[in-house]
Amino acid sequence: MNHFARRTTAGGAAIFAATALLLAAGCGDDTNDNVDSAISSVITTLPGGAGSETTTEGGGAGSPTETTGMGEESGTATGTATTTAAAAGESTTMSTPNGDITVSGQVYEKYMAVGGESSPLGMPEEAQESGPEGGEYQDFEGGTIYWSPDTGPHIVWGEIREAWEENGGANGTLGYPTSDEKDIPGGKQSDFTGGTITWVDGETTVTPK
Repeated sequence: MNHFARRTTAGGAAIFAATALLLAAGCGDDTNDNVDSAISSVITTLPGGAGSETTTEGGGAGSPTETTGMGEESGTATGTATTTAAAAGESTTMSTPNGDITVSGQVYEKYMAVGGESSPLGMPEEAQESGPEGGEYQDFEGGTIYWSPDTGPHIVWGEIREAWEENGGANGTLGYPTSDEKDIPGGKQSDFTGGTITWVDGETTVTPK
């Protein structure tokens, strides 16, 4: 607004000067060319004219003065803010039969990495809960994601999960999972800080370290 006021005042002064020239010159032919030249010079410095003041103040391409509203800089800032929010807010709230449930943090990252609700885990069943030694876990329709600072996030499900929970889960001697369930000859295996659990030919075997 200050730029506009200064430029309008300057334009008014310039028009006044041109008018004075006209009055002083009268209507003689000898002076018309000089007066026309003076008026043309004044007009080119008015807002919207062709003068350098209009170019620097008028918000041309790349002008930092005029990109504070809906211009390019404003758009860039909005995009950055959106990206930062998405990166910092690594969570999702999902509507389930048990109400709205939020999945967040390392559990969320693991959940999304395996396909989210489209994966065999399905929808969350309850809110995220704290585990031993600063860990966290969350139950889903098809299994549980467990995370601890030392082991990272891993999925436990199926017969291996049942055997693990029967042995105390993360609070038992087996501790937190250190791998997802993986294929072995004849079945599956999950590794834990305190041992392994295998499921081969329909039989589950717990092997402590």
